[in-house]
Amino acid sequence: MSKVLGAHDLLEISPVVPVVVVDDEAHAVPLAKALLRGGIGIIEVTLRTPAALPAIERIAEEVPEIVLGAGTVTAPEHAAKSAAAGARFLVTPGTTDTLLAAARDTGLPLLPGAATVSEAMRLAEQGVEALKFFPAEPSGGAGFLKALGGPLPHLRFCPTGGITPESAPKYLALPNVGCVGGSWLTPKEAVLAGDWGAIEALAREAAGLR
Repeated sequence: MSKVLGAHDLLEISPVVPVVVVDDEAHAVPLAKALLRGGIGIIEVTLRTPAALPAIERIAEEVPEIVLGAGTVTAPEHAAKSAAAGARFLVTPGTTDTLLAAARDTGLPLLPGAATVSEAMRLAEQGVEALKFFPAEPSGGAGFLKALGGPLPHLRFCPTGGITPESAPKYLALPNVGCVGGSWLTPKEAVLAGDWGAIEALAREAAGLR
């Protein structure tokens, strides 16, 4: 049986959470296995394509060792469908009351999105202490999160959006950052070409960032 995870646990699995767009569900399992071989134990499959939910189903069935999440959850029905497909956590780019309630109804750990001090404080009032900071770079980057650590030291973040292997260490050095989200681990050209060795190599580099 899979370990029951909390939202804070998600921030400690790997220094980088791969944020993945799947266009063909046939790529899902070899992609997830390549990430695991490279030392990355978590994956966020974004609900941006018709292949996303089938991809989540296949990874959940065939690669149970990886902690599998659904990202770009923007509607209440996304939460329920992701849970039914086998996702073990949910990630939203932003947060509304309706979306927060739907995500909590699934019982899955959630990283709700916030981009401002007020949004972070509002989520903290709802009992949320582990958040996604999105879009990270356009919203102030590592400097913003460093400043936020003063008045809101109890909140921890997974910043995502515009982060690169070069900028990731700035975020990971902050005490209120547990991990970063990044799309660079699974470049589209490598996925389409089935170059799983390249993805494994990128994952291995990312796993060494902490």
